[in-house]
Amino acid sequence: MTSLAERLSGPASTTIFEIMSGLARELGAINLGQGFPDLAEPPELVAAAQRALSERSNQYPPMRGLPELRAAIAAYYSREQGLELDPAGIVVTSGATEALAASLLALVRPGDEVILVQPLYDAYLPLVQWAGGTARLVSLEPPLWTLPLDKLAAAIGPKTRGIVLNTPNNPTGTMLTRAELEGVGTLAERQDLWVVSDEVWEGMVFDGTPHVSPLAIPALAKRTVKIGSAGKIFSMTGWKVGWALAAPPLAAAVAGKHQFLTFTTATPLQWAVAEALTLPAEWHRAHRARYAAAKAQLVEGLTAAGFAVLPASGTWFVTIDLAASGLAPDDAALAEQLIREAGVASIPVSAFYADQPERGYLRLCFAKQDATLDQAVERLVAFRTE
Repeated sequence: MTSLAERLSGPASTTIFEIMSGLARELGAINLGQGFPDLAEPPELVAAAQRALSERSNQYPPMRGLPELRAAIAAYYSREQGLELDPAGIVVTSGATEALAASLLALVRPGDEVILVQPLYDAYLPLVQWAGGTARLVSLEPPLWTLPLDKLAAAIGPKTRGIVLNTPNNPTGTMLTRAELEGVGTLAERQDLWVVSDEVWEGMVFDGTPHVSPLAIPALAKRTVKIGSAGKIFSMTGWKVGWALAAPPLAAAVAGKHQFLTFTTATPLQWAVAEALTLPAEWHRAHRARYAAAKAQLVEGLTAAGFAVLPASGTWFVTIDLAASGLAPDDAALAEQLIREAGVASIPVSAFYADQPERGYLRLCFAKQDATLDQAVERLVAFRTE
């Protein structure tokens, strides 16, 4: 039996995001590392939350979420993505990470193998492990970050039970195509696999590329749990309102874990998100346009400074190709150099890998005010010309 001291002596849980943000505060650096916006928050959502606090209940809502919010989520996806969802298959959670946790705890059994696609959100691996599972890793292929279906197929073994996908991908900003998802569907159907699809960035796509959810693929519709986030759609990251969408039997399993994780989510914020989801398509286009302009501003500045920026459709991030920029391909070393010498915080893409990382790429967040981005570019130009 292991002692308490041994159980507490594992690796530190501090993430790269906490480390870089802490250094940015300590050094007075501009934080283009962690993905939170400092643009003006949508006044419609703030007003909706204020009304809910004073006019609606502040007591427990139903465990699976307010019926009004679940209906609003279903209507939103019908309008935006053509998905016809049963509100009985919607579970409202305290953020998308909780939706991921509830889903993986519901689906993974001890000894199961789960395929994770790198680069990956840092919660996936520990959640699979906490459920008693083992990860098998498949990497997207840079610089276009395509999903190698042959390698995905090769990773499937007799103990494989599921696949975790992320589209649009954080950190690369690229999206899985319908053809790629149909390929995943063929494999999942053949091997009877479930899919957990992290789609929190679906509302932040700027180049007109249509977002395709696995729920839109016939072979995946009954075996996928789709994860969404009001915090990302509306740029209110501190609200922590998310959801899991699935066929009702799958959703019931997710709800069974959700009730013992957080049980429910702040009632006034659920009312506010329900109201916000009824905003028209024009509102969403205008909201995205602010971020599209910020992205264009940062990309233009980085390109003028001699950095090679990879194409990306969504998220709040751009990726620099270090080798194509004439820089040494050690992203962690350069990230530390930039924060200490240039006063700009970034995130090495290698931090999004659990094994055999790609080390030649840096992620920068553009969800910042114009003046912040201008100052960051000035510092990076100075760094390159010194």
